[in-house]
Amino acid sequence: MRTVSAADVPANRRRGGDVRTVLAPSTVGSTTGFMGTVTLQPGEVVTEHWHPYSEEFLLVTSGELGIRLDGELRTLRAQEGVCVPIGVRHRLSNDSAEPATAVFTLAPLAPQPRLGHVDTEQLP
Repeated sequence: MRTVSAADVPANRRRGGDVRTVLAPSTVGSTTGFMGTVTLQPGEVVTEHWHPYSEEFLLVTSGELGIRLDGELRTLRAQEGVCVPIGVRHRLSNDSAEPATAVFTLAPLAPQPRLGHVDTEQLP
């Protein structure tokens, strides 16, 4: 069993923010899902997308994030979370003056990594 630090995983900024997939098939050989962190600085977003195979669980650990679920905007504060069902479009934003961090997990895995996300918005 391997221990992985978020600091040892490169940031993925393709959809915005600092997204790090910490525990995944590529890092620990997981077979049912993956887990990571997302950090958004004030004004940053993670662009809208959806998952055709996976539910996403998101728990804000510090700060405050806006999450748009199929067009409906909600605010998540530290220690609040949400389950994003399969097929629901979602987008994160940090509209506050402080950085915000969340932990996420997705399961089950898509049959192939390239099939896991469907982008519906380009990074501004």
